[in-house]
Formats: sequence, C-alpha cells, structure tokens
Amino acid sequence: MPAGKGTWTEERVAGHTVDLYEPPQRNPHGYVVLFLHGVHLGRLVENEAFCREFDRYGLPVVGPMTARSWWTNRICREFDPALTAERHVLDNILPFIGDRFGAVPGRIALLGTSMGGQGALRFAFKYPAKFPIAAAVSPAIDYQIRFYEEEDDPLAEMYDDPEAARQDTATLHVHPLNWPRNIWFCSDPADHRWHESSERLHMKLFSLGIMHEYDLETTAGGHGWDYYNHMAPKALEFIAQRLDQERLRVV
Repeated sequence: MPAGKGTWTEERVAGHTVDLYEPPQRNPHGYVVLFLHGVHLGRLVENEAFCREFDRYGLPVVGPMTARSWWTNRICREFDPALTAERHVLDNILPFIGDRFGAVPGRIALLGTSMGGQGALRFAFKYPAKFPIAAAVSPAIDYQIRFYEEEDDPLAEMYDDPEAARQDTATLHVHPLNWPRNIWFCSDPADHRWHESSERLHMKLFSLGIMHEYDLETTAGGHGWDYYNHMAPKALEFIAQRLDQERLRVV
C-alpha cells in the first residue's frame, strides 16, 4: 500500500527481504537513504510522515530486514545462521544500491529508528568513509540493558554477557581521529529507557571535539512512532542538506 506519492516494492537481496521506495521524482544526484528498522521490525511502507519527506527531497529508500540483529557483526540466528547483519549491509546491500541507483559512498545516507538508530550511528562510527552521513531517531544505543529481559532475546546468543555487548555499542566505536562528518541524532527526554545513552554519546562527542547535531529536548510522546514521525522532517532535512554538502565537498 503506498504511503506517499511514490511506490513501495519488496525484493530479495542475498536471500533476505528488502523494502524499496521510489519517489515520484528522483533527485538528480543519485542520493539514496538506507533505512535501518527497529527491534520491533517496524517498516515504512505505510508511513505517511517519512514518505512525505522522501517525496519532498526525491529520495529513494532501501530498507533491508535483519530481524533483531541489532545491526551488529555478530551472528543472529533468527536473521541468518551464517551471515551477520553488518556484513549483509556491507557486502550485499551497498553493492545492490550501487547497481540499482548508481549511488556511491557520500551519496548514501543512513537513517534509523530505535535499534536501527543505534545501527546507523554504529555503522557511521565504524566506517566513516563508507557512511559519512547518519541520522538516528531515538537510538537505542546501550542495548546491553536488554540482555536478560526476554528469554528469547537473541542478544544472549550473540554476546557472552552484557559487558561484551556494551563494548560493541556505537559509543564505544567512536574514534577520536576518524569520525563521520555528518552526524545527527535525537531523543525524547520522556524516553526514560534510552534517553540517557544519547546524552552520554553527546557528551563523549563534545569532549572529543567531534562535530555533530542533536536534539535532546523536543518531546512528542517518548519512544515510539508518534515521536519518530514528529522528528521525520528534521531528520530528512538534515540528510538532504548533508547529501548536498558531501556532493559539493572539495577533496
């Protein structure tokens, strides 16, 4: 079902589902948004708030589905018994985006919500040359707090203990000498579970002198789609501006 004026389709890449959005008029510069979903596998196929912004800026969207993998380089069996979500994005999704849309690093922006928000930050901090632009809405950064919460939570299979998970979070992948040029994240102060980790990330980036933009004050319902949708215009405005900035950047 279309949520915007463009068209959603579903394809398989390396045996896994990928949502694709084609706006009614694509931007002329080959820009693409790589959307990373949250732990509850929320897709954008019926989401008017985000699709309206994709249409506004002419942004195609590629949304791989990787179960509750936390977008890590650890095997999550409910996604794939032999392929990690990180390698899937790097080895399968990026080449797919290049073949389908002709997009190269610098013309691909990461966007994520909750689990996907931390995934966007984590990819950007680990691979800043591949992902110089990342926007994270309600990033669930300190995901080690979920370690013992549910019996079927895959984190217990992916890591030996909560400390091992913490050491693999986005904040711990920040490099003081090599960081992405365009980082934006937001978190609702009413998001009592995840807001503190965004504050910690901001303080670490600030102390290291790493440029970033953030909104840790706007409130619109806590952690969930009411807040995600409310922040969609800000997230996509940042992405569109920084895609242009990267394209015009003199190396």
